Amino acid sequence: MSTLSQEYIDLLKEIIRHPSVVGAEHSFFRVLQRELEERGATVTWYEGLLVAQGKKPFSAMFSAHIDRHGLICTGPNEFQYAAFIAANRTDLLNNSVSEELMTKITERYKSTPVYAYEPWSGAYRGQGMIKHSYVCEYRNNLIFEIDGLESAVAGTPVAFKDKLRISEERLTGQLDNVLSAAALVHLFSLDFEGTVFFTAQEEAGKSWRYLLEWFRRFGGSTNRLFVVDTSPFPDVESANKQHLVLRKKDANASFNSAATKLVEKICKEQQLSYIYKDEYMEKINKELAARGEAPRSIGSTELGRIIASSNGLVDGTTIQVPTTSYHTMDESGSIASVEAFLNVLMALSKRG
Repeated sequence: MSTLSQEYIDLLKEIIRHPSVVGAEHSFFRVLQRELEERGATVTWYEGLLVAQGKKPFSAMFSAHIDRHGLICTGPNEFQYAAFIAANRTDLLNNSVSEELMTKITERYKSTPVYAYEPWSGAYRGQGMIKHSYVCEYRNNLIFEIDGLESAVAGTPVAFKDKLRISEERLTGQLDNVLSAAALVHLFSLDFEGTVFFTAQEEAGKSWRYLLEWFRRFGGSTNRLFVVDTSPFPDVESANKQHLVLRKKDANASFNSAATKLVEKICKEQQLSYIYKDEYMEKINKELAARGEAPRSIGSTELGRIIASSNGLVDGTTIQVPTTSYHTMDESGSIASVEAFLNVLMALSKRG
């Protein structure tokens, strides 16, 4: 059995049960604030951003988004996908949200138990079960119907009911991105002295703006940021081929090569396997092109967006845990990968 810290496991079990639907993350920020302050961090709230700092704030900087997928009530017994609402996508057939993606989403959450909550306090407002989802012919938008939440009023967030499941080798649940959030809170139990950012609305493509605002106001001359997240793979076999996923770039920007090489060096020192996801996707695209099929995106990250928009103010690299069943209640990551993830974060924090 793994030697993964029991404190980390207990923390992940606790916070995964608290809702953090895209666009309704305030109550989860409250949960994080309590856990961080109990570990000695100084915590400050900003719009869309929670900042936790130790005694040497610029010694190391990490960031994780804390929003998870869910629904928002938009009318009597009518619920829509929260990420689309938060991103102001009001007509899904006339923008980048493809019909294929909508079909995947409707299949992803069939018969999923859900519960409604008050967005600021997190107070429980009842539970239900997803009964049906469809594209409304009048609004060209994805609609969910739920048994048991008929009394919910417009604006009420609805989270997927979840708890952490642990097998001998894997952690399973709605891990994106509570897995990383728990890791960054846990750092303060290990005497971390730097800065950690927790961002809202990443799944709606907005989180980088909140982060960039902070750096414009408070950042130093060298703002090397390590953004942590999960990274999807099609099955357990492909996910288990590496402990960690790194990147040299995404679809938006090239990452800081020195920061990326530092993470690679630490992986080698700790005998951890890794791949570069951009190179992995480029290889897949060559195979697709050879078969006459359309290429896939190499991926878009919070870090790539902030690098592309900061005019040199912020750079850095990403560190991701490989997972399967991405954006579902059955997303899973190997315990060995999570151990490796925590070890690399601690090594980075000590090297400043």
